[in-house]
Amino acid sequence: MASIEKRGDNTYKIVVSDGYDMHGKKIRYPKTVKLDPNLTPKQAEKELQRIAVLFEEEVSKGLYLDSSKITFADFVKRWRTDYAEKQLAPKTLFRYEGLLNRILPAIGHIKLNKLQPSHLIKFYNNLSESGLREDVSYIAKSELKKIIETKKISRIELAEKAGINKRTVDSILSGNPTRNAESISKALNIKLNEAFIPKQRTETLCNRTILHHHRLISSILTCAVQWQLIPSNPAERVKPPKVETTEAAHYDESTVEKILYLLDKEHIKYKAMIYLTMFTGCRLGELSGLEWNDINFENNLIRIRQASQYIPGKGTFQKPPKNEGSKRIISMPPMVMEVLKEYKKWQNEKRLKLDTLWEENKEHENAESRYFVFTQWNGKPIYPTTPSNWFRKFREKNNLPELKFHGLRHTNASILISQGVDVQTIAKRLGHTKPTTTTNIYSHFLKKPDEEAAQKLENLFNKNKESISKQA
Repeated sequence: MASIEKRGDNTYKIVVSDGYDMHGKKIRYPKTVKLDPNLTPKQAEKELQRIAVLFEEEVSKGLYLDSSKITFADFVKRWRTDYAEKQLAPKTLFRYEGLLNRILPAIGHIKLNKLQPSHLIKFYNNLSESGLREDVSYIAKSELKKIIETKKISRIELAEKAGINKRTVDSILSGNPTRNAESISKALNIKLNEAFIPKQRTETLCNRTILHHHRLISSILTCAVQWQLIPSNPAERVKPPKVETTEAAHYDESTVEKILYLLDKEHIKYKAMIYLTMFTGCRLGELSGLEWNDINFENNLIRIRQASQYIPGKGTFQKPPKNEGSKRIISMPPMVMEVLKEYKKWQNEKRLKLDTLWEENKEHENAESRYFVFTQWNGKPIYPTTPSNWFRKFREKNNLPELKFHGLRHTNASILISQGVDVQTIAKRLGHTKPTTTTNIYSHFLKKPDEEAAQKLENLFNKNKESISKQA
């Protein structure tokens, strides 16, 4: 039976005994809780009893974590299994693991209830120091090719064992830096330094990256508060690095016109990719996850209902889009649908030639709907990075201004805003849950229409004022 002791205003200490240690001393587990001050005495008593019963169950099942004894790293393990792996998207968890590779060596050893704002401030300052990124990537030694030849393993087999794609292996062997050196070394059963050397990097982490570390730490500690392991979140008392808002990179209308002209000279598959992205404003994963079942040629509509993602070791897979608001249906101009029809005709011809070698997506009963819109040579969905890699080469070949693939989404938004389309409509087309998200991201774009509106008002009333003056 748990004992309850009042310690202060609305604060109580609950103690549960659980057997004896090897010296015959009773094992006791304490837990301090703070109740809502607005509770009546009867409500407070009921809440305390509820917490005490749950606490006893945790102790008896070995699930209780004592914040005075466990480290931040220990809690992250529990957070990962009890929350992250169940609630977070695979890609998000994969990205968080990368951040934790820096976080845990720095503050993982600190007891959870001893973690202070000062520890976090010191960590963020260290992140901004030059040289912190020197171990981010590796360059393959010339010995790597010899090792592969000696072990008589093909590049495709190596890629599969390492959980990466063959093009990544080709890139590594061509001398490009990689973050997959460890997985390649494990696949070949060799030490890392036998085949790779670290690429020295002296640039510092940007404030936005440091902010991502802060947000993850804060999110983890929020769980610790909610699970009543610590009374408050120390990250909430730290000001993260300030990130200046910049205009979302995009192309202007004249550049878009040039791109559409240049695309007429490119393969229909990639022409269709860029057309769809620029006219829908879809995300890269949403583009890669499209199936023919999502294309309504009769009504000129595109349905966004899933996204493709790639994670080393797991490969390419489909998942629901970023949020519920991202599931949407977008109207398309006829010119885009004509490009898609041309591309579909080309793909059908290729599929018929390959016959049984072409892989179906057997989730759909309708045979014509079993295929992804953008595929590899054998019908498998493309890697989500394929469109961005192709666009980079296309941009460089045609001396176009530098822009990441995601900038085509921003280009779509900027053009819609310049044409006077209302923010609510733009938000729905882009898959933003709230219009405020759209206004926050594209605040720079919205300034021009706002300034034009102010000018129109001034012109209107100046004109009326002159008219009244003449009449007087």
